[in-house]
Amino acid sequence: MNIERTLLASALLLAFHPAVRAADDQQTINEGKIQQVVVTASPLRNGEGDQILTPAKVLAGDELRDKVGNSLGETLQNELGVSASAFGAGASRPIIRGMEGSRVKMLENGMATSDVSGLSNDHAVASEGAVARQIEILRGPAALLYGSGAIGGLVNVVNERIPTALEPKPTGQIETRYSTVDDGKNVSGTLDGAVGKLGLHLDGNMRNTDDYQIPDLRVMNDPTSRMNRLPNSDTRERNVGVGGSYIDDWGYAGLSASHLTNFYGIPTNAGSHIDQRQNRYDFDSVVKNPLASLESARVKAGYTDYHHAELDDGVPATLFSNKSFESRIELTHKPLTSLGLHGTFGIQTENTHFSALSAQGGPDTVPVTHSTTQAAFLVEEWKQGPLRWNAGLRYENVDRKPVSNRERTFDLGSGSIGALWPFTPGYSFGATLSYAQRAPGTEELYSGGPHDATLTFDVGDPDLHKETSRNLELSLQKTSGLLRWRVNAYRNNVNNFIYGHVTDAMFDEDGNPGGDFRQRLFQQAKAHIQGAEAEMTWNQIGMGWNGRVFADTSHGYLDDAGNLPLQPADRVGASIGYRQPHWRTGLEWTHARGQERLAAFETTPTPAYNLVDANLSYTQKFDSMDLTYFLTAKNLLNEDVRLSTSLLKDIAPLPGRNITFGVRAKF
Repeated sequence: MNIERTLLASALLLAFHPAVRAADDQQTINEGKIQQVVVTASPLRNGEGDQILTPAKVLAGDELRDKVGNSLGETLQNELGVSASAFGAGASRPIIRGMEGSRVKMLENGMATSDVSGLSNDHAVASEGAVARQIEILRGPAALLYGSGAIGGLVNVVNERIPTALEPKPTGQIETRYSTVDDGKNVSGTLDGAVGKLGLHLDGNMRNTDDYQIPDLRVMNDPTSRMNRLPNSDTRERNVGVGGSYIDDWGYAGLSASHLTNFYGIPTNAGSHIDQRQNRYDFDSVVKNPLASLESARVKAGYTDYHHAELDDGVPATLFSNKSFESRIELTHKPLTSLGLHGTFGIQTENTHFSALSAQGGPDTVPVTHSTTQAAFLVEEWKQGPLRWNAGLRYENVDRKPVSNRERTFDLGSGSIGALWPFTPGYSFGATLSYAQRAPGTEELYSGGPHDATLTFDVGDPDLHKETSRNLELSLQKTSGLLRWRVNAYRNNVNNFIYGHVTDAMFDEDGNPGGDFRQRLFQQAKAHIQGAEAEMTWNQIGMGWNGRVFADTSHGYLDDAGNLPLQPADRVGASIGYRQPHWRTGLEWTHARGQERLAAFETTPTPAYNLVDANLSYTQKFDSMDLTYFLTAKNLLNEDVRLSTSLLKDIAPLPGRNITFGVRAKF
């Protein structure tokens, strides 16, 4: 579109204009107020702007509070290169650069969430953004250090349930909000304190929402489907977490426990619900300078007991279960003066028991399968003249042993190397090259039954090969001054890409021909994903006026088999805001082009849309407490928005105009 080309051209001209660069040089006050945000999922815990192999985005503070939604997909869907699966209000998972499911790894405090959200879009992520301190998005090859499933990137929800520092006095916040589009009520809070050398943490969240309002039609292009609310889009979520750690000069060691219940609707014609429950237990310990050559030693372990039932008219149809134990050891060595190397090496193990069994005596969707993973990884960073280099290696062995099929074992290797060249003060150019492999998931190998929420009869292939991905990424960025910008371009070639091909064959719940379930076969082909992203920001942290413009595009296709399914639409957007010590306001516009790049089995293109959001907040001091009154508005134009990345795009539009207001007390 002409408007997109004009916007990007104007942004680039503005970035290099001498007057703007002079204004940047004069900004010492605001620059002094900028605090570096640490990316906790980075092995070397670098700042957000220091990543070489991992273009990173960190949502924290006011920005996170403005964007937090009922799901992680909703919270992150307007970030650069990120879209959402949008399977109703309760289940929306982030999609990064057109890659979804098991290719995008979900972490909580650097450990896998160990849910089953990567198996199907109707499964919610078992992690809550309402109590998060920050949410980190990592795209690129260094994310592979967390597993072969992170080919597309990772999302890390940081809630710091295991404290790493002693608070001199109790701190925390409590927030309550109400949303008009779904009569939503949400209360969340966190509390941190210390008793001697013991740090303590408590957090909780409670959310109830009714079926949300939609602008007009439920079914795209069907005037007879006009209605006010989307049936079966209700949610009810409860989450509580507690943790403690012993903290001393040598480091810390701590434990945490959490419990999650989540009951939400699936807005398909079948009208099913999902009843999700998870108990999680974590251990984390860091020892500083354990040896003369080591900067730190970290040991982490986590056990997760996850279950969910897919309910048909209130009766369980399929029972999903995943019990997982994960361990991780990271050793960070001190800089080697002779070579200038600074890095982290370690090992990771995972042991899971997964199943998706029929509750009514029919075929099991996925049989009971025991999977084990052992991995070793290494990441190093060094300087060579003006260049900063980063390289990573990972070896992984995955074994899948089902009770009713043959065992498969996969040896996986991943490697990456990248360099950042600051060719002039404040400007840098980066390039990364990576090679990664992914083992087929349990459901891709062994599925053989109905999936009620998606109305598909899934058929796996135990002969599937491992995926092999080769990725090249280039970036150009301005990293100092009030005006900052970045441009990324990437191409990813994947051999043996696994995808679910939906055929015209129909089956009943027992696998007999005829019925309501479309057959979905897991197949492989060579795939290519390529795209670009551009973003420019002005004064994103300081007082006064601020602004942002962005654009992103991604295109994935299969050799001799057409487009990849559920491809994101091309987007362009802009925002403007104003900050004072007590007042803050902003207005944001996002335009998505119509998406007509359909897979062979997709039939309906998605139309273009415009999203306009706004926010307003006021903060006042009340004794030692900051009291913030806030108002946010989403989809102010009340547009009928259909996401091309959603399996339900034909029958489930996004919510209409939504006004959320609330109050937050921080102490």
